[in-house]
Parts: sequence; structure tokens; C-alpha cells
Amino acid sequence: MSESGKDIAVILAKLVLVSLVAAALLGITFVPTQEQLKINAIEQQKMALAEIFPQATEFEEVYGTVPDEEGELPVLYYRALDSSGNLVGYAFFQDFPGSQGQIRIAGGIDPSFSTVAGVQVMKHSETPGLGAKIVETDFRDQFLGVPLADMALSKDGGKIDAITGASISSQAVVDALKAGIDSVKEQES
Repeated sequence: MSESGKDIAVILAKLVLVSLVAAALLGITFVPTQEQLKINAIEQQKMALAEIFPQATEFEEVYGTVPDEEGELPVLYYRALDSSGNLVGYAFFQDFPGSQGQIRIAGGIDPSFSTVAGVQVMKHSETPGLGAKIVETDFRDQFLGVPLADMALSKDGGKIDAITGASISSQAVVDALKAGIDSVKEQES
């Protein structure tokens, strides 16, 4: 084998070795990282529920009847209970298509299904500076205490002002909240 052939073989061996070490390190860190991401997501959900229903001390999970891909029964929604065990409302997580992708919200409704308790945007991929404003307090606070009958964009006769330049994202939040409320109402009937 010539000198240049040996050099190429040494370089290839080094590249393979570096690749194997990198793959091993990625494999070692992947599982713990995924577990931590799950823990963080659960904590984020708990914080959102507590913000929507600050008077609640417990969130009782209501499960579906059809197992998910992992064979577990999915949580459909939560019954928000105060320290005396009284129902203060229903909370839920709902996905809905927005302008740029799925929007995931946490929402809440009072026990009589007449007044919105609040909304939190958990995840979105809306346009920065426009649709991404759905996470801002000014937009979200519009939903607090709004009668369900008035929960629509103001252009449609409701009480919610759309974000300028982001009416699709604004409508998606309203629609996600309505879909979540309808789903809980159907289950509770």
C-alpha cells in the first residue's frame, strides 16, 4: 500500500472512531433528556391549570375509554376542585390548527358552562411579531369572564378583539377554546 493510501486509511479510521464516539454520547444522553422533557411538560401543564383556576387545590383527571398508542387511557379533561372538594370548573388541553401549524391551548370553563375561566397558549408555531402575540397577556386576558355566548371575535359580534394582522391565529384560539368546551360539555352531559 502506498503512503497516500495509508494516509487515507488513517483518516477514515479516525472519522469512523469520532462518529462512533459521538453516536454513543448522543445515545447516552437521549433517554434522560426525553424523561426530563416529559417532566417539564407535566409541570408546564400543572402551572397552566393553576393559573386558569387559582382557587382550585386539586385537578381530578377524567379519562377516556379508548387507549392511546402506548396502551394508556388518555386524560380527556380535568375537574377543578377547591379545598372543600367543590367543583369550581373544568379545565382541558386542546389542539387546533392555526395559521402556521398546530396551536395547543389550556382552557377553562365554569361548572355551568356559561363563563370562560381563562386560556393559556401552551405551544404554537405562529409568525413571530404577528400570530405569536396569542401568548401575550393583553390577548389572553380578553377571555377572562367572557360569557360563552359572547366568545367570538368582535368582527363576528363577540367580545374578543383579534390581533391586528393575525386574525387566523386569533380565530384559532377562539375555535380551540370552543372545541374544548364542547368536548367537556358532551362528556359531562
